[in-house]
Amino acid sequence: MKRREFITLVGGAAALWPATVLAQEPVKMLRVGAVSGQPRNSPFWQPFVRRMVELGYQEGKSFVFDLITTSNIDGFEAGYRELVTRNVDIILASGPEISLKSALANSTTTPIVMVAIDFDPLARGYVTSLARPTGNVTGVFLQQIELTEKRVQLLKSAFPDLQAATVFWDRITTDQWEAAQRAGANLGLRLSGVEFLDPPFDYDKALAQAAPDSRGTVFVLVSPFFFRDRAQQADFALRNRIVTMFGFREWTDAGGLMSYGASVSSMQRLAAGYVDRVARGVKPADLPIEQPTKFELVINLKTAKALGITFPQSFLATADEVVE
Repeated sequence: MKRREFITLVGGAAALWPATVLAQEPVKMLRVGAVSGQPRNSPFWQPFVRRMVELGYQEGKSFVFDLITTSNIDGFEAGYRELVTRNVDIILASGPEISLKSALANSTTTPIVMVAIDFDPLARGYVTSLARPTGNVTGVFLQQIELTEKRVQLLKSAFPDLQAATVFWDRITTDQWEAAQRAGANLGLRLSGVEFLDPPFDYDKALAQAAPDSRGTVFVLVSPFFFRDRAQQADFALRNRIVTMFGFREWTDAGGLMSYGASVSSMQRLAAGYVDRVARGVKPADLPIEQPTKFELVINLKTAKALGITFPQSFLATADEVVE
């Protein structure tokens, strides 16, 4: 049950888009390219495509979404190089830093719309300002590191007696893992990290590598390859009777116990709005970078019941949505 609207725009950025530009016609056939660990039918990409249709684009007639999927982190570089050779009009760099880094390595002129999910594009030097980014990059920026610390706090609030937990992380989520360790130390929560290297991932084998007293609770960090395995992780957790915390509600929808974060759907719909405006002639540097400022705690009570878990009423009262 929804209790509040989910995402707001920072600084009224939409109001800064010139009305004269918004009235212009987009190119006749818009080619948008992306490289991702998620397939086209994933809830990661469906909101983007739906929003493009709502904005008046017809796939195959006025819009082509050229998506190259990769099974591992090393595929991003080759994927974006291929998109540049296909002469896409706009590049989408959604998700991990390697996505934007690879896109920029292959083109400094093609407009790039980013959805920066696991890194700070300003701190890393990809843009010089959020209000007026320079160069060919604009889009959405999610402050994932701060959210990681908040998730650890929520985990401890839900289970005050919890002393130890396991964290699943990979090369993409190194900064998140470091943030989780800081938060855990401040809360007196011992975290046992298990690094995942090459997909496909074996979650049962990974759990066996964690400290024995931490195996009852698993915190999965936000990585495209973990996101892709969300149904597999939910099954793994139920079989092993494990408490789980995730970063996006799509994990909870798949059967995970808890999630806290911004809306993937809202961020991708925002990205489509950027694509539309760039297609109509706005320069990326003239479009302020937006940040989600609303976040939701989602609890799957069906999963809790299957695990025999009862949440404190005070904690349930803080949830934005409860899946029953």
